[in-house]
Amino acid sequence: MLDFKKEFRELYQPKAAPSIIEAPAMTFIAVDGAGDPNTSAEYAAAIEVLYSLSYAIKMGNKAVLEYVVAPLEGFWSVDDDFFCGGGAASADKGAFIWTAAIRQPDFVTAEVFEAAQATLARKKPKLDTSKARLETITEGLCVQALHVGSYDEEPATIAAMEQFAVDAGYTIDINDTRRHHEIYLSDPRRVTPEKLKTIIRHPIRKA
Repeated sequence: MLDFKKEFRELYQPKAAPSIIEAPAMTFIAVDGAGDPNTSAEYAAAIEVLYSLSYAIKMGNKAVLEYVVAPLEGFWSVDDDFFCGGGAASADKGAFIWTAAIRQPDFVTAEVFEAAQATLARKKPKLDTSKARLETITEGLCVQALHVGSYDEEPATIAAMEQFAVDAGYTIDINDTRRHHEIYLSDPRRVTPEKLKTIIRHPIRKA
């Protein structure tokens, strides 16, 4: 059975100490939105859509591949420098612009995705999957680290990552298309904030 976390350890099992990786092209189901993820109904709806589609694909294609649904991921941006290190303590989370996403196996094509949408239209007619899309994302060269603790404490980990990258001869390359990236290894509904495990990944380029 395919488990992304076990098959691609470099991408899904980093150490707390920062490291440099080359992230390949990956297929995601993605939903865009904006606002505070802690209070936004739009964000909650996006997560429901992502998991519903991901499990519809998994259950409808068991003959093709047995696999574990990948963890939730998020690509984030905001107008201030919250995601650019420096130890900032907080930001206006209502200003967050996000893309919530779940990685899919390589067999998931547009046809497979649309079949899952059709299945959900029959089984969950109140669930609007129209905002979801199938997208290939190639992040390329990145610095990443495992953050253990609450999301509000991420800036300290980000600052350590970015210093590591600079010391290694790179510069952070966050822009409109290369964004702050989080991979959620813990379920915040079941894990206390101090034990949350989140992979943080930032795009870089040679200085």
